[in-house]
Amino acid sequence: MLLVIDIGNTNFTVGVFNKKELVATFRITTKQQRTSDEYGIVFLELLRTRGLTAADIDDVIISSVVPNVMHSVTNAMKKYFNRQPLIVGTGIKTGIRLAAENPREIGPDRIVDAVGAYELYGGPVIVMDFGTATTYDLILEDGTFTAGITSPGLATSARSLWSDAAKLPEIEIALPKSILAKNTVTSMQAGLVYGHIGQTEYIIRKIKEETGLDNIRTVATGGYGRLIAENTDSIDVYDSDLTLKGLQLIYGKNKGNM
Repeated sequence: MLLVIDIGNTNFTVGVFNKKELVATFRITTKQQRTSDEYGIVFLELLRTRGLTAADIDDVIISSVVPNVMHSVTNAMKKYFNRQPLIVGTGIKTGIRLAAENPREIGPDRIVDAVGAYELYGGPVIVMDFGTATTYDLILEDGTFTAGITSPGLATSARSLWSDAAKLPEIEIALPKSILAKNTVTSMQAGLVYGHIGQTEYIIRKIKEETGLDNIRTVATGGYGRLIAENTDSIDVYDSDLTLKGLQLIYGKNKGNM
């Protein structure tokens, strides 16, 4: 089986594949500092809850945008799983051509999402990840990663509101019944969520306008992706496991399917 790990600014998203089937998923908080032994124990315990052991894991692939945890995580894989993980980065085969001015600036998470969206849903495709940041990336029909847009994520925007405005409370990020808010909480929710929906619809429309491509598929993922996708017709597909699937696909391109 293949253990796939995506390390984001907020969470680790973890999956286990039996060949092409995703048989287990987990999330771990990123911000808590852990040693390699602590990571090893956490991963073993998570696997145990699904009836799996270290012996079931044949290989590991990792993508990360958090460099300071990589030493501990990599050592955990070596010590507790006896595996040298494949790290998504320079030199890895992805099937995606990066047309950015500086390809090294494109985060591994965005490349993984691009692979997942392109391979599973075809191109041209706009892949959107609604996480700590909200990202919109355009992959053309030939697999070229040609443009990317980055904005603050929903939770990031919300924290800015209640951290920097003394009289605004910490709220749940949810869609209010109406945009015509009657109190502070629903006012903030309306601005955050409807504002993000509006941003998404405008960016998609603008990408189509500037490229002249009307047949672009739109695929969303990430923690708040479902909330946005369920409230706009501009998103064709919501795939909560897109990043994990992208990692499995990249592993197959480099070491063969497992």
